[in-house]
Amino acid sequence: MSREQLAEAKQYGRLELLCSLADKGLDVGFLTLMAFAFAVPLDGWLARFVDSQTLRLVLIFLITTAAHIGISFPLSLYAGHTLEHRFGLSHQTFGRWLARYAKRNLLTVVFGVAMFVGLYWVIWLCGQWWWLAAAGAFFVVSIIFGQLMPVLILPLFYKIERLESGELTRRMTRLAEGTGLSIQGVYRMGLSEETAKANAMLTGLGRTRRVLMGDTLLEQFSPDEIEVIFAHEIGHHVFRHIRKMIVTGVLYSIAGFWICDRIILAWAHSHYGPLDAHQLPVGTLPLLMLVLTLFALVLEPVQNIISRRFERQCDRYALERTGLREAYVSAFRKLAKLNKDDPNPNPVEVFLFHSHPPISERLALAKD
Repeated sequence: MSREQLAEAKQYGRLELLCSLADKGLDVGFLTLMAFAFAVPLDGWLARFVDSQTLRLVLIFLITTAAHIGISFPLSLYAGHTLEHRFGLSHQTFGRWLARYAKRNLLTVVFGVAMFVGLYWVIWLCGQWWWLAAAGAFFVVSIIFGQLMPVLILPLFYKIERLESGELTRRMTRLAEGTGLSIQGVYRMGLSEETAKANAMLTGLGRTRRVLMGDTLLEQFSPDEIEVIFAHEIGHHVFRHIRKMIVTGVLYSIAGFWICDRIILAWAHSHYGPLDAHQLPVGTLPLLMLVLTLFALVLEPVQNIISRRFERQCDRYALERTGLREAYVSAFRKLAKLNKDDPNPNPVEVFLFHSHPPISERLALAKD
């Protein structure tokens, strides 16, 4: 990077970090207010008109989510639209951004209703052992969601089509040999309508397992650079990283749901009187959302440590598999420029928030 490009990347990184911190703070502050000030009165008021606990649960979730969307909209607009345009990273008009924003929130509402209704039914049916049953249900949902992500969820936002390129197909076929990843699983993802950033990812499970290569990457990177990046994504398949993350997710969910059980029941006793999990009131929903949010925040650095380790494994695999060290270096330098990635972010920031190693560290790997 030139001095000007580096300064711009650092400025973008600082503003992006501030937006992320503000978003997390807003989530915690809003849910704290809902849990301790409005949840019980809201449940009591709804009970005057609605007898069904399940319906009241849905209404409390919808009210909470709608209020949160309304309060956080200015920050979402700045972080997702204004900031990206300021640094030349977005191709979206305001109307297109708003449509995608609405679509994302609609999916959040649909999945949120299904998740929390299912969770409360598990609590009401299983009683004191609900947290263990919920962890089992989380495992099943993770598998289903992992299978549906590339074929149902992502196509709602991006145009995804099978990659058709003679030279690239031959390279990818050669790299995929012996790994169990079929070449039919390599697809082009239309990022350019939304962003100038380049990206690639391994997603899906079983028959839906596939590598998605952003069109921004395919159009601006050389065949050698694409080969290195593809080899990196194959590494996730070779080392079974998705499966490992699902298994660790189940362990996290057991711990998280157990903590929720202790906190939610203790709070419910103080507000509703003696009861057990079979009788858990729906007014506890905002507190449950708050505890899960706080648990995720505490867990994030641990998950990022694991993720960075996985990324280093894949970087080494790409170098060893292809032997294209110069292409590896040029690819990551190009990614840093396109994505305006600070190559040397603050170590504390990396520890707390980064799921990938800094670019400077990844470049240094090629010199070993």
